[in-house]
Amino acid sequence: MRAQRLFRWLAALAALAMLVGACTTGDDDDVSSDDAPDADGDGGGDGADPEVGPGFDGETITLGVLTPTTGPAAAIGEPLTNGNRVFWEQYNAENGGIAGQYPVELDVQDTGYVPDTAVQKYNQTKEDVLAYQQILGTQVTLSVLEQLKTDGILGAPASLDSLWLREANLLPVGAPYQYQFINGFDWYFAEDGNAAVVDDATVCALTQDDAYGEAGIEGLEFAAENVGFEIAETQTFPPGAEDFSAQVGALKGAGCTVVALAALPSNTGTITGTAAQLEFAPDWLGLSPTWINVLAQSPVGPYLEQTFHVVSDAPDWGDESAPGMVEMIAALEEFDPEQVPDGYFIFGYYQAQAMAALLEQAVENGQLSQSGLIDAMTEMGTVSFGGLTGDYEYGPIAERTPPINSNIATVVPDAPNGLVNQTEWTADFGADFDLG
Repeated sequence: MRAQRLFRWLAALAALAMLVGACTTGDDDDVSSDDAPDADGDGGGDGADPEVGPGFDGETITLGVLTPTTGPAAAIGEPLTNGNRVFWEQYNAENGGIAGQYPVELDVQDTGYVPDTAVQKYNQTKEDVLAYQQILGTQVTLSVLEQLKTDGILGAPASLDSLWLREANLLPVGAPYQYQFINGFDWYFAEDGNAAVVDDATVCALTQDDAYGEAGIEGLEFAAENVGFEIAETQTFPPGAEDFSAQVGALKGAGCTVVALAALPSNTGTITGTAAQLEFAPDWLGLSPTWINVLAQSPVGPYLEQTFHVVSDAPDWGDESAPGMVEMIAALEEFDPEQVPDGYFIFGYYQAQAMAALLEQAVENGQLSQSGLIDAMTEMGTVSFGGLTGDYEYGPIAERTPPINSNIATVVPDAPNGLVNQTEWTADFGADFDLG
């Protein structure tokens, strides 16, 4: 199913990518921010300075960012991009940049969370960046993936689909969405009494009608096979939808007792508000992008506090048992003390940490170039993020291994991010999921 889904989306988008490309202008092991850069500081494995090329002028590295700063996903794009930015400001200040001498700058482009806009922005910037620090959105990443391959450029997806694992032009981080529902539903039934609750439960799904939603369904179906429940009702909605009364009404009519939700945070409030108005109060298990901190203090906050769980792999904001969190908070205090607690900021911060590890490897190899980054990624080894997310084993593409653990959080309005993790959970059968 995984391969069929990828081929289906890529086939549909290939023609659009080529058309937009023709219309645009332009010329034809562990690393953290306080690790010491390459001791030689010379930018190359043979002692030579890296050659000037796209995204590197001999002094500064420029990375592209394709993210929504407007539109329905701006609430994700803005803090996530700020996480990228704060990491690089800290890294530049403390280390002098990559290899101790090449500071990193970001070229941020607004996609509006629209795939064809993302393709346009990609074509406008691809000759001016060394790589893409962030490409936000599963569907958006798919829209530019074939061109990344054709152009020999690397991008870091700001989404968690397992599709990215075997893509040589992508630098993924974090546990895939599929594992969030695998772990979430295994926890849900084990926590509540296992088989007896499975027999009594009516499991349903409400998902965005795109590749992001399909990733959630893949995980839910795998959990159903292994835990032993049926998916009684599945409802979908198009990206950008504003009215969910029909979908929520159908879920209530089906007698759903627990609902798997794959949506954006801009949808979550409306969806759960509609449910509350209809006096429909199942348990909700949401993928990590369903949440944003303002929901906890919103009018639907009391409803969410009683019914909503969020599955992610992030620690609680301010958790000093995670050394990466301590480092991140210190960076915020120096470079952006106004940033409020936000899970997307955490993602952006550790996503940039992975890119730093890659750039340092490329300089060590003497290949600080677009194609050199793709080669360097196969030599990175395991990158640890200090507990901000699980360790990621990079190396040869066929051998890459993501973290597969999840945290199960409940809504606590007074908590910094509106969430408090209740437990860490990894399904015993999770390792059997086919990552490709």
